[in-house]
Amino acid sequence: MIKKYLAICVCLIIVVDVLGQARSKSATQRRPVKQLPEVVEAYRVCNEFQHVLAENFDFERAFEATFTKDPARRREVAIAEGEHGDGDLSQVDTATLVDIYKGQAQALILVLPLLFAYGENEAELFPPPFKAMFEQKPPNNSQKLQAYSIQLKREVMELRAHVEKLAAGNPAVSKNLEEYKKHLLKPLDPPNRIVEPMTAYSKGNVLRREEPYYQIDDCAVIREDGKMRIIGYIFFRMRF
Repeated sequence: MIKKYLAICVCLIIVVDVLGQARSKSATQRRPVKQLPEVVEAYRVCNEFQHVLAENFDFERAFEATFTKDPARRREVAIAEGEHGDGDLSQVDTATLVDIYKGQAQALILVLPLLFAYGENEAELFPPPFKAMFEQKPPNNSQKLQAYSIQLKREVMELRAHVEKLAAGNPAVSKNLEEYKKHLLKPLDPPNRIVEPMTAYSKGNVLRREEPYYQIDDCAVIREDGKMRIIGYIFFRMRF
C-alpha cells in the first residue's frame, strides 16, 4: 500500500515539474518582480537545506544547518512531525524528541530509492528487519522513548549500510539515488509575483495562529532572531 501510494505521488510530482517548467519559461519573458529581502533569504535557506541533504542524504546535517535553533520550537517541530499518537510527552526531554524526528526523517529519505525500484526483488530490497522497522511506531510510554530513540539510531545506521550495499550492485537503486540527488539540487527560484507571508500554520504548536511564515515549495520558513529558518519540510505530497 505504501509503495503504491508513493508511486502515485512521484508520478504526480513529475507532471507538476513539467508544467512548472513551462510556466517558468513563460514567466522569464515578463519583467521580474522584486521580492522582499526575507523572501530571497527564505529561498536561499531552502536551497541550502536541499543542497546539504543531496551531498550524502544526511538529514541531521541539513537539519542543523537550516532548521530553527529555538529549543522550544524544535521540540514542537519534533512533536508535530513525529508519529507519537496520543502519548503524554510532557516528561520526555527535548533532545530525545528531536533525535526521534531526525531518525524518522532519515529513515524515510534512505528508503525512497528502494520504494521506487520497480520490478526488483522485494525481499532483497526490504529484508524482514527493515520491514519491521517501518511498521513500528514510537511507544506511548514516555519512559520507553529514550530506548526507542537509541534503537532507531542504530536501525538507521544499518539501513544506510543496506542502501549503500544495494546501490553498489543494483542499477535501479543506484539510478534512483542519482535522480533523488538531481531533484534536491534543482534550484528553487522565486515566482514572477510577490511572495506573501502566510499565517495559521497547521502543524501542531510550532507557531501561534497569527505568526507569519513562508511556504517555499516544500519548506515552511520563518524569521527567527534576524535569520530565516526552516520549521517544516514535506518529503512528498499529492500535487495536481
